[in-house]
Amino acid sequence: MSRITVPNVTSATGATAEVYAQVRKIAGGSVPNLFAAVGHVAPAALSAVLNAEGALASGSLSKQDLETIKLLVSEQTGCDYCVAAHVMLGKMTGLSADALRAIRAGQPTGDAKRDALVRFVLNLHTTSGTISENEVAAIRTAGYTDTQLAEISLAIAMTIFTNTFNRINDTDVDFPPVK
Repeated sequence: MSRITVPNVTSATGATAEVYAQVRKIAGGSVPNLFAAVGHVAPAALSAVLNAEGALASGSLSKQDLETIKLLVSEQTGCDYCVAAHVMLGKMTGLSADALRAIRAGQPTGDAKRDALVRFVLNLHTTSGTISENEVAAIRTAGYTDTQLAEISLAIAMTIFTNTFNRINDTDVDFPPVK
């Protein structure tokens, strides 16, 4: 059960109501539990998240690439909320159930470019220190640009924020269960 009690989102006022309106536009009229909790306690933080997500959505990474990154990081972090969300969103981008399982396990998906992205993100997430020149060369060879490397970094950072908040809050999962 979520640790932060969130009043009904329809009763929100001020900055919280404004940021919930932004979420509704993006999420088809609903306010997922994660966004409801963040918006309730820190509407400016939720606004920053939405702005960063907008930058990613208008960037050069594909929706499948973004969901690959977000799902892998969420799995590695152990965030059941975000794993459920990104499995659902990954399916919506056209990723197969087999690809989603492989991404979660950090295993090959059969798509060379996606597999390079999984290896790169997994390496970034599980090691500390500077990434080797060989790792950077490998992701570039797979077809990712320097701009996309910056976008990969932002996607990882945003995912770690939501994963961390969900671990603090123990946010109730409001997405289909992951099988």
